[in-house]
Amino acid sequence: MSSEHRVVFTPSGIEASAAEGSTVLDAARTAGVDIDSVCGGRGLCGRCQVSPSNGQFAKWGLTSTDDALSAPGPTELDYRGRRPLEADHRLSCQAAVLGDVVIDVPPQSQVHSPVVRKAVDLGEITLDPVVTLHYLELPIAVLGDEISDAERLVGALDHDWDLSDVEVPASVLPALSSAIAAGSGAVTAVVHTRRQYSTQAEDGEVVERRVLTVRPGYSDAEFGVAVDVGSTTVAGYLLDLATGEVAATAGRMNPQIRFGEDLMSRVSYAMLNPGGTAELTTAVRSAIDNVIGELCEAAAIDRADVCDLVVVGNPIMHHLVLGIDPTPLGAAPFTLAVRDGVWANASDIEVDLPGASLYVGPCIAGHVGADAAAALLAEGPHRSTRPQLLVDVGTNAEIVLGDGQKVWAASSPTGPAFEGAQISCGQRATAGAIEGVRIDPATLEPRFKVIGCDLWSDDLGFEDALGSLEVSGLCGSGIIEVIAEMFLVGIIDHRGVIGGELAERSPRIIADGRTFSYVLQIQPVPLLVTQNDVRAVQLAKAALRAGIDLLFEHAGIAEVADVRLAGAFGAHISPVHAMVLGLVPDGPVEGVKGVGNASGAGAARMLVSGSQRAETEQAAREVVKIETATEARFQELFVAAMSLPHETAPTPHLMQAVDLPSRPTTDSETAGPKRRRPTRRRHATQEQR
Repeated sequence: MSSEHRVVFTPSGIEASAAEGSTVLDAARTAGVDIDSVCGGRGLCGRCQVSPSNGQFAKWGLTSTDDALSAPGPTELDYRGRRPLEADHRLSCQAAVLGDVVIDVPPQSQVHSPVVRKAVDLGEITLDPVVTLHYLELPIAVLGDEISDAERLVGALDHDWDLSDVEVPASVLPALSSAIAAGSGAVTAVVHTRRQYSTQAEDGEVVERRVLTVRPGYSDAEFGVAVDVGSTTVAGYLLDLATGEVAATAGRMNPQIRFGEDLMSRVSYAMLNPGGTAELTTAVRSAIDNVIGELCEAAAIDRADVCDLVVVGNPIMHHLVLGIDPTPLGAAPFTLAVRDGVWANASDIEVDLPGASLYVGPCIAGHVGADAAAALLAEGPHRSTRPQLLVDVGTNAEIVLGDGQKVWAASSPTGPAFEGAQISCGQRATAGAIEGVRIDPATLEPRFKVIGCDLWSDDLGFEDALGSLEVSGLCGSGIIEVIAEMFLVGIIDHRGVIGGELAERSPRIIADGRTFSYVLQIQPVPLLVTQNDVRAVQLAKAALRAGIDLLFEHAGIAEVADVRLAGAFGAHISPVHAMVLGLVPDGPVEGVKGVGNASGAGAARMLVSGSQRAETEQAAREVVKIETATEARFQELFVAAMSLPHETAPTPHLMQAVDLPSRPTTDSETAGPKRRRPTRRRHATQEQR
């Protein structure tokens, strides 16, 4: 048996080699994985808890089993620290490595917990809630009455509120009599109404009414939760259904990351491991429940006050939330188990909301899910009078294009590069991550902006403002900006090659094997942008751009002046840098804007309005889906999109904003990369601090 074992840490994806018998905490420290520990590894503080993951992990080519770690010893078995040792968790300072293992580091054990930055903006909307409250004063039952409590409830709803044909489900009956007794006949019925909408009946035709729960006495607490389940994060929004106001927001990392960062890795896990689907489902449902708990705590309300829950997500997340096997989505023809919106109870997905209904948004196609449908609702390419491009950038980018009469959609497998994975100094958006970069064209010296600090690195007082915060890596927006800046100042050419001849001009360019790297930071943590990093970004952006160009061809559109970048990533990247990199086609720079979490906004709209749900379902059914996997042109478009900004597409709008490096001639290209002019015009957006 080998004396060295592989240890893979999630969600970072960092891999370490650990000597047999060394602790997980030792392996983490050697690999630079941030695990909190206050007691110095003596098993007292409980801050270093980790969760071992068992099964076959095709992504890393290893199998993790129970005996990969030592059995809990006296320190763990007798642990009584201030932070309780959670079920299935181990103290990383006590667990010894005995084999190849995958270790999940939960957010509470990370030195810098992930910053889930997903705001929501509903704009103007007409409230049309699916769930409503109705106060009733039921007549006191007397001897000889041959009427049940359920019948009295239904009769009162009809008489007092003109609500006919209301169903009282079996789940409501056990607590009905006690609620009536506790309120001395006065109760508040929480009623769910489902309508069928058409152009002839704007208010909708009622197709179902049922009681969700009955509260004793008078109650006016009427809240709902909208959840956007992403492959990386789970974002939740608590809304007052009576006013449409957002009462609280919360978010956390999707715990499924420990099964694989990208969606196909998770599908692979479900295929290779018996019970894998159930594990993935349990993980995401638990995350939703935890987010709901955080929302209720933040707003100081009880879970019983939540009446409705709306969930959206990509097709694989959508299926796993519902407990559906996602493996058919892993191969052609990518068949959905269900496409339309799903109506149920929140308890059906094991969420602790006993008196709440559930609506899971409709999917568009096998790779374009309910999150894209929700974003479509929020931004309205189907309502727009001019062409609009909506892009949700993530591990699987979803692209929607509308021309005012028709809507097309596609997905592109961009991978996790934009979220920090596959990048040597990449990381998620946490405190200490670089989110903005500028490079001086004359000296090639960088300056950067860090999450958690208001100053740029070349500002006076930056070190003091940084305090104990350590500049630790590049998050998605920083990755985009540093590559774009390197191109603009001539460090890399349009093919993405780092020019080694610049090493004579700047110590920032260093030899790295047979290639060269750019040194972004030397101390305290060396941060280098390598040739492999540039290639990873090129591959990701080419996949995204090829998908966009494919939609443009199908729609017969040459240019779009309204480009909306959705999601936490899209909300924080510079439009100019996105265009320099070639992420989006050339167009008016002012027309490219981040719109925040459009999927979350769409889910919130569906939460407060039944008619918005109907609009989403109709729009989703009418979208023309373009399958990039079967399109012959996709590969050709992909190759052209590898260049910066693009191999063939003209960039007249971008050239008005910045001075792009000149392209070498064909002859000079074969002779190797040439030095470009270092001067260029700065766009106002780039100068912002």
